[in-house]
Amino acid sequence: MAVKWCPMAHLAIALLLVLLVPAVARGEILLPPGFTMQTYVTGEGFDTSERAARGVPAASTLAIDNTAVLYVARTGRRYSSGEVDDLWPIYRIPPGGAKITKTLEARYLYGPPLPSAQVAGLRGGRELFVSTFDRDRKVGVLYLMTGGHAELFAGGTPPRGSTPLLMQPESAAVDKAGNVYVADRAQDRVVKFGPRGALLDVERLSLKRPRLMTAGPDGTLWIASDGAAEAPWQRGPGEIWRVAGDQPPALVVRGPVAWGITVAPTGHLLVADRQAPEIFAVGADGVRIAFAKFTDGDAPRALAFAPVTPETERAGIAGDLFMILISRGAWPVNEIVRISGPFEGYLRERGASGK
Repeated sequence: MAVKWCPMAHLAIALLLVLLVPAVARGEILLPPGFTMQTYVTGEGFDTSERAARGVPAASTLAIDNTAVLYVARTGRRYSSGEVDDLWPIYRIPPGGAKITKTLEARYLYGPPLPSAQVAGLRGGRELFVSTFDRDRKVGVLYLMTGGHAELFAGGTPPRGSTPLLMQPESAAVDKAGNVYVADRAQDRVVKFGPRGALLDVERLSLKRPRLMTAGPDGTLWIASDGAAEAPWQRGPGEIWRVAGDQPPALVVRGPVAWGITVAPTGHLLVADRQAPEIFAVGADGVRIAFAKFTDGDAPRALAFAPVTPETERAGIAGDLFMILISRGAWPVNEIVRISGPFEGYLRERGASGK
């Protein structure tokens, strides 16, 4: 007798798996009073060392859409040479989180295998952008993922004798008009495209090694560049820039090399500094607000706030902060944790006091 798979059953199983995951040994993560953290996505069987740490294969980028679906991309060969198997799909995690094993992994894979794929950003909370990079050919592509299919949005192989438009696209941000900005780290520039992918400005901004981008509710762009650091894990100084409308870019913070950024409901930028290691917030005035400290080999990677929608409210994650976490220096595998708390009140109060 054929058995139909029920989406609600899938959600219930995912929730049960997360609840059954034992606490993972990690260092102390110091959060402000009123904030809590719990594991949302973990894995087992991916760390082949004697340590056998829990977690999914090392991940570098994530995003959450309006339906409470989480997209996660593995760490690819973007900053190192050599033979590395970096041709993978991205993960698609349903509401409720998951515990992924090698047996169950295929259930969570989404889209075609792509070289060094990264979750670049979302447009309208529903359209997923994925960037890829071919180190040997020095050609980059920005794809729009729909229903598991990758549609070319920008970049790709140029005509013979021409320079590729995108060489190493990293993240993307979208303004209120639907225009898409892409950080091209290899060419030290931010490229602007129209809503359908038409080239509008080949060098909207000129920055040294731009890598992370995001946009606030008002369309303000935030860009984190690696600056003098040839690779993100190296010492900077890095830079964080803010661009409001047609105004010139403003340097807000110089020093930390950001591994993840996301905009809070207050308009503050939350920054994951993997080297410090800490998460801090910063406003347009450049005042830093301490948020989280990590010890004993723990470190933050990517950050993303869950949007506030009816679907995320039903899933119980609306407004929560999601983070890719390195636990106890276990670099080959990472976990994704969820941080809940009064972000808006905390950031407004600390921002007003200048702490």
